[in-house]
Amino acid sequence: MSRLLGAVLAGGQSRRFGSDKALAELDDRPLIAHAAAALQSHVDTVAICGRAFEDYLALPDRPAPGLGPLGGVAAALRHAADHGFDLVLSIGCDVPALPAELVGALLAAGAPVAVRALPICGLWRAGDADLLDRHLASSEDRSMRTWLAACGGQWFAGDTALANINTPDDLAALIARRG
Repeated sequence: MSRLLGAVLAGGQSRRFGSDKALAELDDRPLIAHAAAALQSHVDTVAICGRAFEDYLALPDRPAPGLGPLGGVAAALRHAADHGFDLVLSIGCDVPALPAELVGALLAAGAPVAVRALPICGLWRAGDADLLDRHLASSEDRSMRTWLAACGGQWFAGDTALANINTPDDLAALIARRG
């Protein structure tokens, strides 16, 4: 059985949100807490990439802050490779729920695979840590789409609707849908 590291990507600047969206409240808990809890039942360990939060393993973005989601993925892949994990399951700090069916489908598809509508949600091979380090060192392109192609990945073919909170209006709409 593969050892799986869960990575909450939380090093962003929240420009569209206008304040730190990781700490925005949903049901009296910050979004980052929802994201970590969403991963918890699917992985062996949850890491928060790009910041510290509560008692979770904190991984600084790699090789430096300000690289977008790939900095968090790079940190998670390096930690996974160095600590005996086989795979990394990543989501953003603004994704408050992760359906078990989606996790199962990603695992069945095999890493590397990412959700087309939200490429920060993906399953990555720990063995690609050096490849991502080289990619970040040799290219200014920080796109998750470019990285997926560079590591020989595929798009998840299934239909999925993940909540992704980028603006206060997104959060208000999610709250309204939940009733």
